[in-house]
Amino acid sequence: MKKVNKEKTEKKLTIKLILCIVYLIVITILFVCSYQLFQSKYSAKPWGEVESVDEYSYINVSRMSEKFAYYEKENIGIHFVIEKESTGVWHTYLIAIDENDYDKYKEIIDYTYERTKEEPKPLKVYGYPEIIKSDLKGLAIKNIVNFVPAENEVTITEDNFETYLTNSYLDTTKEKQDYFSIILFITLILLFIMIALFLFTVFDKNKVISLPKVKKEKLNNKN
Repeated sequence: MKKVNKEKTEKKLTIKLILCIVYLIVITILFVCSYQLFQSKYSAKPWGEVESVDEYSYINVSRMSEKFAYYEKENIGIHFVIEKESTGVWHTYLIAIDENDYDKYKEIIDYTYERTKEEPKPLKVYGYPEIIKSDLKGLAIKNIVNFVPAENEVTITEDNFETYLTNSYLDTTKEKQDYFSIILFITLILLFIMIALFLFTVFDKNKVISLPKVKKEKLNNKN
């Protein structure tokens, strides 16, 4: 009888160990997925990686023009900016700012127009993409020649506009929005379930399934 109980206990412990390993693997996968989903939900993307107008993003501004377009009702100015990579490659983009925040950018703007000699640190600006409308595109094409250095000048036209300036600008006047992610929610629920099952399995007493003692006694009495 002891041998049978020992075999059953060893079998249950083996099953328990396998289950724990499976739960740990699933927990690890769900944790990684949850972290990646959380990062994509709450972290800002570099402007060059943006694929949707719903993606919170940023640009590291190294140079910045005075406004070349202005929306009076919203008090929003549109500016050219240059972002430099660590390799020295630069990209020209458009951003929209609240004109009341002009002083925040003044140091970089003054350096861009050689009003000061001390180069300021790049300024990281955040916001959401906004599709460039045809009237703004026309103003950008007309004014880009006054901003891009002559030695790097490329003739911007309707045909190559999106290649060099993309089809959108970064609207820094839009605050970060929080939205419900059903995929992240489901992933977190599954993660908590797996953790609960893992803990339940670890702390289970491994009792051997058997008939209650009272029933066993009754059966013996009948014999």
